[in-house]
Amino acid sequence: MSPIDEILPANLLQALPVSAEDWADTPKSVQDLVVGLLMRFQAMEAEVARLREQVNRNSGNSSQPPSKDGPGVVRRTGAGKKPSGRTRGGQAGHPGTQRKLVPVEELKAEYDIKPFYCRRCGGVLSGEAPSPDRHQVAEIPPAKVEVTEYRLHTLTCPICGTETRAELPEGVPQGGFGPRLQAMVSILSGGYHLSQRETVGILDDFFKVDLGLGSVPNLEKRTSAAIASVVEDARSYARSQAAVHQDETGWKEGLKKAWMWVLATQHVTVFMIDLHRSAEVAKKMLGINFKGVLNTDCWSAYNWLDNRHRQLCWSHLRRDFEAFVERSGESQ
Repeated sequence: MSPIDEILPANLLQALPVSAEDWADTPKSVQDLVVGLLMRFQAMEAEVARLREQVNRNSGNSSQPPSKDGPGVVRRTGAGKKPSGRTRGGQAGHPGTQRKLVPVEELKAEYDIKPFYCRRCGGVLSGEAPSPDRHQVAEIPPAKVEVTEYRLHTLTCPICGTETRAELPEGVPQGGFGPRLQAMVSILSGGYHLSQRETVGILDDFFKVDLGLGSVPNLEKRTSAAIASVVEDARSYARSQAAVHQDETGWKEGLKKAWMWVLATQHVTVFMIDLHRSAEVAKKMLGINFKGVLNTDCWSAYNWLDNRHRQLCWSHLRRDFEAFVERSGESQ
């Protein structure tokens, strides 16, 4: 075996237009130079392929979300499905969808509107139609915050002179806001991702609530404490299911980079925000004694789970295979 056989891969050796005899007659210094250049060329080709794959990355061949795809990316929609040739929207003869009428017993008010005169001859009309057209108008009534005051009296004992202050009745919040208002603040800021200022603005615009910016995070903390046991019950339920999906995505916790983790089952979905994206967080979310089948992507944070209890997401695998196909050479 010649020196070049020992150093160069077979594909480069075959592409080298030099016979074994000519190579044997080549000075050692020239051989070393040629081998170095060829190896460098091979490394550059691999780097170019890696960069080309990175540039061509999209939602169809990687975990990149569709929102980051460039304008030239053509997304596959219904592979193998032929165009129907129909125009967009409802088709001719298709029954329309209308808002359901509220039952009569749930109406705030109802009025029978009758015409007095014939629209053609002007004759006087009387009676009523057996099935009049029903036209309902939904409206939100004017809303104003209800404020209840509790006057806590402090009285002095006539015997010993000790002052005793009254306690709030059971169920009355220690703070200045009731549970429904607290829940609305948490939904606006947490569920709908409104800023503290936007949350305060909506409550002022619609309900004339005098709420300071600092009260928003305070109410969020109280809500988190109030639902902690319910969240733990939901997490326990998810951990006991035969099939569970787990994933994580980037999140902002104030100015800090965080991650939102999710456990999804057929009936219950549990979320958790953590500052880390690690196996320890995955274990805390799922539990180390999980006995079902967990569906995940290929992220290494789930590698601690036995393969008998882990199913890789087929959508992620399909994107990986698509990336293989789009590469050149042996990988393709």
